[in-house]
Amino acid sequence: MPLWKNLSLIRKLVQLISFILLVYGSGVIGFYAADKLSQALPALSCAYDTKTGDYCALIPFQHQMDHRVGPALARGTDVVKALMPFFTTLFTFIILFVLLNKAFCGWVCPLGFFQELLSMIGRKLGLQQHESLSNETVDRIRPFKWAMLGLLVFGFPLLTGLGFMDHSLGSPFCSICPSRIMTTLMTGDVSQLYVDTSGTGYMILSIIGDFLFGLMLALGLTMRQPFCRICPMLALHDVFRKVGLVRLVKNAKPRCVKCGLCAKACPMDIREIHTDMENTDVMYSDCTLCGRCVEFCPDKDVLMLKYAVLPVFKADPTYFKQRKKAQTNWEKANLLSWLRVRKAAQATTGGGNN
Repeated sequence: MPLWKNLSLIRKLVQLISFILLVYGSGVIGFYAADKLSQALPALSCAYDTKTGDYCALIPFQHQMDHRVGPALARGTDVVKALMPFFTTLFTFIILFVLLNKAFCGWVCPLGFFQELLSMIGRKLGLQQHESLSNETVDRIRPFKWAMLGLLVFGFPLLTGLGFMDHSLGSPFCSICPSRIMTTLMTGDVSQLYVDTSGTGYMILSIIGDFLFGLMLALGLTMRQPFCRICPMLALHDVFRKVGLVRLVKNAKPRCVKCGLCAKACPMDIREIHTDMENTDVMYSDCTLCGRCVEFCPDKDVLMLKYAVLPVFKADPTYFKQRKKAQTNWEKANLLSWLRVRKAAQATTGGGNN
């Protein structure tokens, strides 16, 4: 199929551009223009990367809980004043979020793009891919993102500011976030890949962070989006998803044949896209609005991406056939297949010479 019609390739191009801007922002648009344009981006761009063009809202949320809101509550004074920066960050986050909704995860987030690259590399190396996790495994994993958001982004930093916890828990999510290590490594900075021995709490968190990054690398080669499934940013997106302009819509009746291809295509294993035959809004909490479910739906107009009330991309039988063929050809091409073909060709040539 023509490349310009392939939604997945268009998305990869957008992700690549976003990755360059958000990881190498200062080098692209200059330091002053890149100096924290919003400080409330709805994607995991990291302030620990000194060349970054922006950083995510989770960083100021933790710092505000630890340094402003917690101490103000402990003193019982200036609480409203302490909350103002928090609400400023939240308001900026919401303004940006309205524009793209959860598509910040599927189209913009540098760490999401990096995980997709890992999956692509694993497939091209011929490693066995776990296309879908079991329903039981998915159900067990889903609550983790809410625990990460509640405890690591808000709970522990607030308790630290109140004086109930060690200062090492002032920004615990940043201490374990794989994006912190990934973005800095991408700029040639290895300072974040270390074990912090300045205190017990810092040491434990840095070990967990290194472990999570290594685990993400290992799992990402054979499994789709391993860290995205527990990312607190995805949970924060879900809180405000109703106000976003981009929507995933399903018109199940009367065309949907319940084939299940949409759920199989979903990198987050959202089976409800397939099983829900009543709701029009099928943008569930784990959805990243990547659009793959729409691409691989063979029933005309059953699934579609909308911007406000305007359809942007619809399920179409003709597109599905072309996309399915392109996907099959892409999956067949890998290093092991190439080596087998090359070995067979050499064997045939050698046999002919004999």
